[in-house]
Amino acid sequence: MKPNEVVPLLLTFNEAPNLPRTLGALGWAGRIVVVDSGSTDGTREILAADPRVEVLERRFDNHAAQWRFGFEQLRGTPWVLALDADFVVPGGFTAELEALGDAADYDGFEAAFTYVSLGQPLRGSILPPRLVLVRPQLVTVEQDGHAHRPRVPGKVGRLRERFHHDDRKPLSVWLAAQERYARLEAGKLLAARPAELPLTARLRRRGWITPWLVPLYVLFARGGILDGRAGWYYALQRGLAEALIALRLLEARAGHSARKETRNP
Repeated sequence: MKPNEVVPLLLTFNEAPNLPRTLGALGWAGRIVVVDSGSTDGTREILAADPRVEVLERRFDNHAAQWRFGFEQLRGTPWVLALDADFVVPGGFTAELEALGDAADYDGFEAAFTYVSLGQPLRGSILPPRLVLVRPQLVTVEQDGHAHRPRVPGKVGRLRERFHHDDRKPLSVWLAAQERYARLEAGKLLAARPAELPLTARLRRRGWITPWLVPLYVLFARGGILDGRAGWYYALQRGLAEALIALRLLEARAGHSARKETRNP
């Protein structure tokens, strides 16, 4: 696979703190397509300064719809590299592309991630591998709680090179996003049949286990305690994210109980 067969596709909304690193790691790309949701923080100016970038604007409704729109614009492209604006492509990526040959047996490739906290790469995280390199004419995308799930029908390979997840936006932005994510995730968990959920989701659905279990797992099982301040910061972030979901679950269940009492005095 040749680098000129791959077009990076990014979603952006107020990503000025992240874009210089993300675009800087795409020096090999001849064309970059960005779906922007109405940024107002300097994102558009950064994108306009790069002649390789083609900006498409779409009002945000959910992540899955944004990605579907982006992939639809690139149906004639052999391969699309799907990136969040805080993903940094590793330096060895193009060499690995060349080593893949024509990749005729594959419909996509997933990559593992190194999480970067306070500018420091961590030893481990709970960030799962993600499908990043796909044939756009084959990919489908579904909304799954606060996340989106891209899928391809055929064989999926695993890239050796690890991508970086390096979000440098202010903590206030992260907190606002997590509150929205918690509402969506709680709705998904309550709507699902527990038996159909994976173990981690069943634990999260209980509402009291994961706010303390996830930080302990990050610190001790994933080595975060050896990462010093950056490891503690990440562990506290994950614990707070789980606590927000737990609060949303408790709120929803309390509202359901109150409605039942009103109907059955």
